[in-house]
Amino acid sequence: MKQYRLSPEELTWRCDPAQFEFETTEKLCCLEETIGQNRALAAIEFGLGIEADGFNVFILGEAGTGRSSTIRKLLEKRSLQEPIPDDWCYVQDFNDGSKPTYIRLPAGEGKDFHRDVDALVVQMSAAIPKLFESKEYEQAKNQIVSESQEQNKKLVQELEKQVNNEGFLLQRTVGGLVLVPTKKDEPISQKDFAELEEDERDAIEKKGAVLQDQLNEVLRKVVELEKEMRTATLKMEKDLVSRTLCHLYEDLAEKYQKYPKVLAHFENCMKDIINRIDEFRPSQGAQILPGGKMGRQEPSFDRYRINLFVDNGETKGAPVVYEANPTYFNLFGRIEHIIQSGTATTNFTMVKSGALHRANGGYLILDCREILMNLFSYEALKRSLRNGEIKIEDMAEQYRLIATVSLKPEAVPLRCKVVLIGVPWLYYLLYQLDPDFRKYFKVKADFDRMMDNTWENVQQYALFVATKCKEEKLLAFSPGGVARVVEHAARLIDDKSRLSSRFIDVADLIREAAFFAKRHNVEKVEREHVELAIESKIYRSNRVEERVQELIDDGTLLIDTEGEVAGQLNGLSVYMLGDYAFGRPTRITVRTFMGKGGVVNIEREAKLSGPIYDKGVLILAGFIGDRFAQDKPLALSASICFEQSYGGVEGDSASSAEIYGLLSSLSGLPLNQAIAVTGSVNQRGQVQAIGGVNEKIEGFYVVCKAKGLTGKQGVIIPASNVKNLMLKQEVVDAVAADQFHVWAVSDIDQGIELLTGVPAGEPQEDGAWPEGTVNYLVDKRLREMAEGIFKFGRQENKDSNS
Repeated sequence: MKQYRLSPEELTWRCDPAQFEFETTEKLCCLEETIGQNRALAAIEFGLGIEADGFNVFILGEAGTGRSSTIRKLLEKRSLQEPIPDDWCYVQDFNDGSKPTYIRLPAGEGKDFHRDVDALVVQMSAAIPKLFESKEYEQAKNQIVSESQEQNKKLVQELEKQVNNEGFLLQRTVGGLVLVPTKKDEPISQKDFAELEEDERDAIEKKGAVLQDQLNEVLRKVVELEKEMRTATLKMEKDLVSRTLCHLYEDLAEKYQKYPKVLAHFENCMKDIINRIDEFRPSQGAQILPGGKMGRQEPSFDRYRINLFVDNGETKGAPVVYEANPTYFNLFGRIEHIIQSGTATTNFTMVKSGALHRANGGYLILDCREILMNLFSYEALKRSLRNGEIKIEDMAEQYRLIATVSLKPEAVPLRCKVVLIGVPWLYYLLYQLDPDFRKYFKVKADFDRMMDNTWENVQQYALFVATKCKEEKLLAFSPGGVARVVEHAARLIDDKSRLSSRFIDVADLIREAAFFAKRHNVEKVEREHVELAIESKIYRSNRVEERVQELIDDGTLLIDTEGEVAGQLNGLSVYMLGDYAFGRPTRITVRTFMGKGGVVNIEREAKLSGPIYDKGVLILAGFIGDRFAQDKPLALSASICFEQSYGGVEGDSASSAEIYGLLSSLSGLPLNQAIAVTGSVNQRGQVQAIGGVNEKIEGFYVVCKAKGLTGKQGVIIPASNVKNLMLKQEVVDAVAADQFHVWAVSDIDQGIELLTGVPAGEPQEDGAWPEGTVNYLVDKRLREMAEGIFKFGRQENKDSNS
């Protein structure tokens, strides 16, 4: 048994504090790079550097491996060396008010442009309405009106003179000018006109008809003169407003003369103001019309303002935007509305930017899970990457029963590197099911959860501890404290040759250890404070573990740690409760008997087992058949049971224990109950590595300690798991004191020898097993079963024939 026993040194790895050349971590500089992620960093560098379409980056890895913090630090540093992107403004499109257009300006000039135009609008709001109250305007208007009235008067006077000469009077009535015949310069009444001779009446009527035609012509000319007056007045007003606008826009036009689109916008503004001149006349205040509607209000120049959509004036380098809640509107912007008199209204100044607009010309970081959970966001993101533009849409519009008119802002060109962060299964799921995904996220940066346990990485770990202490103003760590943190990093990954790169867990340990050191009023964090933090976290999490141990202690759960029993042994399992895992022994029993039923897995028959566990049982049957059924049929029925197990069973780590139980039951050799077993097995009888080896050993140690350590107890593990051993110091000390043991085996024969104390036996030249060995006794029993089945079958046939 000694040849398979592990020494205390093999049960764990200890970090030597002497390798650290500092008194406390306060003397160390801060860590500038992410530790142990060279592959991922190279991928990120490649993805950020290449400018071809589709080479956006997907960062995959477990939470806590530094994915988000790493990419943010890299981008913040990289972005400072890159140009600042332009500002973006939206302005009114005067040809189609529902389609605001954008103006692009160098960074910082957008704010100046917005401020200048706002000031201009204030000036226009005051100046243009006052034009219609100015003395110049009144004089010009009065002159036009006076000239028109003079011409009207002249036409009427000439007509009136002619009418009088013809014996008529031009009389003004409510209905207009009317011709009235006269006699001796007095109007003839209807009665007098009727008493005139017919010839005289006809003559008067003929003259009246001719004069009426002349009157109509004069009236037509009067209307034309009034029209000309209005036209002249409007032209005068437009000229006056145009001169004022040219004066107001003159300075801005000169300031922004190198931007043709700005100058074109100024021209369009002036044309629109001139075309809408009636709207800017002075108002006597808002009036309430019937139905509660508002009448004409004060003139508004808001349509000539600027919507500063994206302002990069304060940005240093390329923008780095992280959107924690990537809803459609948060990503692609929104069109806001206000309620006026019960009606929702909007305009181009209510168009708001999204994260993609703010990241344009730089980098956008998104959580993959979050964007997939938000309706429309993922598909819209791919559409923007495909089309190279950001389009703001009202996504609810397509679901309305009645189409409504809304703004459709001009799409902004997109030049942005998108970085998605997610877990590995999400990346591979999208890669498999979404053909577009691989087109737009061609760079995979894979963050590993572990790194090599090298001297360089251990030194980097010390820098990480120092950095965390300085960033969060924690007590500095001593070399011993750092060494214990590094050891825990190896335990987190269950591997002596590896260290965990889940720095979120390591950072929590640093904080908790510093807390206990501060509570103890010391100046630095020592090894014992880290130990206390680890034990404290276990205590906060192990309530269920203690309850299970109580059930074992009081005999509710049957576990033997002494004696020998055939077909019975202690298997080991691991229970996961959130972030806490613990091991516990489980009694496994095997019963064998004559028959052809093969190996019956009771857990499977009860539908309590998973597929991997079932696979392990089938491998067990293959091993038995291969070793013992080459020269005889396998006439075996066997049942295997996890006693007092009422939940699901999964995994193949008990398959070696089940084989040991089967061999014991067949051979009749009892198994040592002081030894627990873990390890999977293949059909050739080789014992294979399993997970949770530390928790399993420690779980059985706790049970043995509670029942009393005898110096004979221990655990058999696969030899390939020795590198995974990072046992608690208490267990290591017990092994050093020869109170507990850990054996590592490579095959079933080594394990059965440890459990029975009997040699397994090697096949001789004739294929037979040496007498007295385990394999000999098993083979003998199986042969007896086969012969018994054969004899029983012959007897049945004989009885049926007689």
